Amino acid sequence: MIYRRLRDLREDHDLTQNEIASLLHVVQSRYSNYERGVSNMPLDCLVCLADFYGVSTDYLLGRTNISKPYPVTKQRKNN
Repeated sequence: MIYRRLRDLREDHDLTQNEIASLLHVVQSRYSNYERGVSNMPLDCLVCLADFYGVSTDYLLGRTNISKPYPVTKQRKNN
């Protein structure tokens, strides 16, 4: 599920756990726990990784097998 996809994406990009941990501003052991499913990943880290890898959060969460991210919508302007 999510944990397998995290590892597969990291390895597909030839990155180490240390490099991804640095991107997320966590220590390597914490990221390792996310990847192994020992700890739940915070939402901000999930979104960061989805943006970094160019996939949707649903793909990371195993809710879809389509990795393409959703189109970005325009935010409303505050009046």
